[in-house]
Amino acid sequence: MTYMDYVETQIRRYGFGIPIYTNKLAENTATEFHLSDKDASAAVSVAIKRIMDNKNVPELRFFQKGIYYRTKATPFGETGINFETLIADKYLVEDNGYETGYALLYRMGLTTQIPADRVIATNRAKDCIRKDKTLGVFIRPPKIKINAKNRHYLQTLDAIELVDKAPIDAERPYALIADHIQNNKLKYVKLLSLAGKHYNQNTVLTLARIAGARSWQ
Repeated sequence: MTYMDYVETQIRRYGFGIPIYTNKLAENTATEFHLSDKDASAAVSVAIKRIMDNKNVPELRFFQKGIYYRTKATPFGETGINFETLIADKYLVEDNGYETGYALLYRMGLTTQIPADRVIATNRAKDCIRKDKTLGVFIRPPKIKINAKNRHYLQTLDAIELVDKAPIDAERPYALIADHIQNNKLKYVKLLSLAGKHYNQNTVLTLARIAGARSWQ
Protein backbone atom coordinates (compact mmCIF):
# COMPACT_ATOMS: atom_id res chain seq x y z
CA MET A 1 0.00 0.00 0.00
CA THR A 2 1.33 3.44 -0.94
CA TYR A 3 1.21 6.48 1.28
CA MET A 4 -1.56 7.92 -0.89
CA ASP A 5 -3.61 4.73 -0.68
CA TYR A 6 -3.26 4.72 3.08
CA VAL A 7 -4.19 8.40 3.49
CA GLU A 8 -7.17 7.98 1.16
CA THR A 9 -8.39 5.01 3.20
CA GLN A 10 -8.09 7.07 6.36
CA ILE A 11 -10.02 9.98 4.85
CA ARG A 12 -12.87 7.75 3.73
CA ARG A 13 -13.37 6.59 7.32
CA TYR A 14 -14.42 10.06 8.42
CA GLY A 15 -18.10 10.92 8.53
CA PHE A 16 -19.45 13.83 6.52
CA GLY A 17 -18.61 17.19 8.06
CA ILE A 18 -16.17 15.78 10.61
CA PRO A 19 -12.88 17.72 10.62
CA ILE A 20 -9.95 15.83 9.13
CA TYR A 21 -6.69 17.08 10.61
CA THR A 22 -3.53 16.53 8.57
CA ASN A 23 -1.43 16.28 11.73
CA LYS A 24 -3.56 13.34 12.85
CA LEU A 25 -3.22 11.70 9.43
CA ALA A 26 0.54 12.24 9.65
CA GLU A 27 0.63 10.70 13.12
CA ASN A 28 -1.16 7.59 11.86
CA THR A 29 1.02 7.42 8.77
CA ALA A 30 4.19 7.66 10.85
CA THR A 31 3.02 4.73 12.96
CA GLU A 32 1.90 2.62 9.99
CA PHE A 33 5.05 3.09 7.90
CA HIS A 34 7.61 3.67 10.69
CA LEU A 35 8.40 7.18 9.48
CA SER A 36 9.76 10.20 11.29
CA ASP A 37 7.23 12.94 12.05
CA LYS A 38 8.82 15.15 9.41
CA ASP A 39 8.73 12.49 6.69
CA ALA A 40 5.16 11.50 7.59
CA SER A 41 3.97 15.13 7.37
CA ALA A 42 5.61 15.51 3.96
CA ALA A 43 4.09 12.24 2.73
CA VAL A 44 0.60 13.28 3.87
CA SER A 45 0.90 16.70 2.25
CA VAL A 46 1.84 15.15 -1.09
CA ALA A 47 -0.86 12.49 -0.78
CA ILE A 48 -3.66 14.96 -0.03
CA LYS A 49 -2.62 17.22 -2.89
CA ARG A 50 -2.78 14.30 -5.32
CA ILE A 51 -6.08 13.10 -3.88
CA MET A 52 -7.55 16.57 -4.35
CA ASP A 53 -6.05 17.08 -7.82
CA ASN A 54 -7.17 13.67 -9.07
CA LYS A 55 -10.54 13.87 -7.28
CA ASN A 56 -9.98 10.43 -5.78
CA VAL A 57 -12.35 11.49 -2.99
CA PRO A 58 -14.69 13.85 -4.89
CA GLU A 59 -16.42 15.06 -1.74
CA LEU A 60 -13.20 16.09 0.01
CA ARG A 61 -13.02 19.83 0.72
CA PHE A 62 -10.35 22.18 2.08
CA PHE A 63 -11.38 24.22 5.13
CA GLN A 64 -8.17 25.89 6.21
CA LYS A 65 -4.51 24.99 6.51
CA GLY A 66 -4.27 21.55 8.06
CA ILE A 67 -8.02 20.89 8.09
CA TYR A 68 -10.23 19.15 5.51
CA TYR A 69 -13.68 17.57 5.57
CA ARG A 70 -16.01 15.46 3.46
CA THR A 71 -19.14 17.16 2.19
CA LYS A 72 -22.49 15.80 1.07
CA ALA A 73 -24.92 17.18 -1.51
CA THR A 74 -28.39 18.18 -0.28
CA PRO A 75 -31.33 20.00 -1.92
CA PHE A 76 -29.98 23.15 -0.26
CA GLY A 77 -26.39 22.74 -1.43
CA GLU A 78 -23.31 21.09 0.03
CA THR A 79 -23.04 20.43 3.73
CA GLY A 80 -20.23 22.19 5.52
CA ILE A 81 -17.81 21.30 8.24
CA ASN A 82 -19.09 20.64 11.75
CA PHE A 83 -18.24 23.80 13.70
CA GLU A 84 -19.24 22.31 17.05
CA THR A 85 -16.60 19.62 16.60
CA LEU A 86 -14.03 22.21 15.57
CA ILE A 87 -14.77 24.28 18.68
CA ALA A 88 -14.58 21.24 20.92
CA ASP A 89 -11.35 19.98 19.35
CA LYS A 90 -9.66 23.36 19.61
CA TYR A 91 -10.82 24.63 22.99
CA LEU A 92 -12.64 21.97 25.04
CA VAL A 93 -11.13 18.49 24.64
CA GLU A 94 -9.09 16.90 27.42
CA ASP A 95 -10.83 19.15 29.97
CA ASN A 96 -9.18 22.25 28.54
CA GLY A 97 -12.28 24.42 28.63
CA TYR A 98 -16.00 24.91 29.11
CA GLU A 99 -18.82 27.08 27.84
CA THR A 100 -19.53 30.17 29.94
CA GLY A 101 -21.22 33.55 29.53
CA TYR A 102 -24.93 34.17 28.97
CA ALA A 103 -25.23 31.04 26.82
CA LEU A 104 -24.44 29.01 29.93
CA LEU A 105 -27.19 30.78 31.87
CA TYR A 106 -29.62 30.07 29.03
CA ARG A 107 -28.68 26.40 29.02
CA MET A 108 -29.18 26.23 32.79
CA GLY A 109 -32.67 27.69 32.45
CA LEU A 110 -31.85 30.93 34.26
CA THR A 111 -32.85 33.14 31.34
CA THR A 112 -35.09 32.73 28.32
CA GLN A 113 -33.17 35.30 26.30
CA ILE A 114 -31.05 33.64 23.63
CA PRO A 115 -27.57 35.26 23.69
CA ALA A 116 -26.07 36.59 20.50
CA ASP A 117 -22.55 35.47 21.37
CA ARG A 118 -20.95 32.33 22.75
CA VAL A 119 -18.07 32.51 25.21
CA ILE A 120 -15.60 29.72 25.93
CA ALA A 121 -13.28 29.72 28.94
CA THR A 122 -10.22 27.76 27.85
CA ASN A 123 -6.61 27.13 28.72
CA ARG A 124 -5.88 27.91 25.07
CA ALA A 125 -6.73 31.58 25.61
CA LYS A 126 -4.02 34.06 26.54
CA ASP A 127 -4.47 37.02 28.87
CA CYS A 128 -7.62 38.64 27.50
CA ILE A 129 -10.93 37.88 25.82
CA ARG A 130 -10.88 37.77 22.04
CA LYS A 131 -13.05 36.53 19.20
CA ASP A 132 -12.15 33.54 17.07
CA LYS A 133 -13.60 34.92 13.87
CA THR A 134 -13.30 31.61 12.02
CA LEU A 135 -15.35 29.70 14.58
CA GLY A 136 -17.56 32.59 15.65
CA VAL A 137 -16.94 32.29 19.40
CA PHE A 138 -15.29 34.45 22.02
CA ILE A 139 -12.58 32.81 24.10
CA ARG A 140 -11.20 33.99 27.40
CA PRO A 141 -8.70 32.65 29.94
CA PRO A 142 -10.16 30.93 33.02
CA LYS A 143 -9.67 32.17 36.57
CA ILE A 144 -7.19 29.32 37.08
CA LYS A 145 -6.01 26.52 34.83
CA ILE A 146 -8.88 24.18 33.99
CA ASN A 147 -8.57 20.46 34.64
CA ALA A 148 -10.87 17.47 35.01
CA LYS A 149 -11.33 18.05 38.75
CA ASN A 150 -12.22 21.76 38.70
CA ARG A 151 -13.93 22.24 35.33
CA HIS A 152 -17.53 21.90 36.55
CA TYR A 153 -16.76 23.94 39.66
CA LEU A 154 -15.35 26.86 37.69
CA GLN A 155 -18.21 26.73 35.20
CA THR A 156 -20.75 26.84 38.02
CA LEU A 157 -18.97 29.73 39.72
CA ASP A 158 -18.91 31.61 36.42
CA ALA A 159 -22.69 31.25 36.27
CA ILE A 160 -23.03 32.49 39.86
CA GLU A 161 -20.77 35.46 39.09
CA LEU A 162 -23.09 36.44 36.21
CA VAL A 163 -26.41 36.07 38.03
CA ASP A 164 -26.59 39.69 39.21
CA LYS A 165 -25.43 41.05 35.84
CA ALA A 166 -27.56 39.05 33.41
CA PRO A 167 -31.26 39.40 32.45
CA ILE A 168 -32.38 36.57 34.73
CA ASP A 169 -36.09 35.80 34.39
CA ALA A 170 -36.35 32.40 36.09
CA GLU A 171 -38.72 32.45 39.06
CA ARG A 172 -36.29 30.76 41.47
CA PRO A 173 -32.77 31.25 40.09
CA TYR A 174 -30.96 30.33 43.31
CA ALA A 175 -32.92 27.10 43.60
CA LEU A 176 -32.10 26.26 39.98
CA ILE A 177 -28.39 26.73 40.62
CA ALA A 178 -28.67 24.72 43.84
CA ASP A 179 -30.28 21.91 41.84
CA HIS A 180 -27.46 22.16 39.29
CA ILE A 181 -24.87 21.86 42.05
CA GLN A 182 -26.63 18.88 43.56
CA ASN A 183 -27.24 17.12 40.24
CA ASN A 184 -23.57 17.46 39.29
CA LYS A 185 -22.49 16.24 42.74
CA LEU A 186 -20.44 19.35 43.43
CA LYS A 187 -19.24 20.04 46.96
CA TYR A 188 -20.19 23.33 48.57
CA VAL A 189 -16.91 23.46 50.52
CA LYS A 190 -14.87 23.30 47.32
CA LEU A 191 -17.11 25.86 45.60
CA LEU A 192 -16.65 28.23 48.53
CA SER A 193 -12.89 27.70 48.58
CA LEU A 194 -12.51 28.43 44.86
CA ALA A 195 -14.89 31.40 45.07
CA GLY A 196 -12.94 32.91 47.95
CA LYS A 197 -9.60 32.56 46.17
CA HIS A 198 -10.47 33.42 42.58
CA TYR A 199 -13.83 35.25 42.41
CA ASN A 200 -15.12 38.53 43.81
CA GLN A 201 -16.97 39.04 47.09
CA ASN A 202 -20.34 39.28 45.38
CA THR A 203 -19.87 35.75 44.02
CA VAL A 204 -19.09 34.46 47.51
CA LEU A 205 -22.19 36.16 48.94
CA THR A 206 -24.41 34.85 46.12
CA LEU A 207 -23.06 31.36 46.69
CA ALA A 208 -24.03 31.66 50.37
CA ARG A 209 -27.57 32.62 49.37
CA ILE A 210 -27.73 29.67 46.99
CA ALA A 211 -26.62 27.37 49.79
CA GLY A 212 -29.65 28.52 51.73
CA ALA A 213 -31.98 27.75 48.82
CA ARG A 214 -31.35 24.01 49.03
CA SER A 215 -29.39 21.91 51.50
CA TRP A 216 -27.10 19.10 50.39
CA GLN A 217 -24.21 17.17 51.78
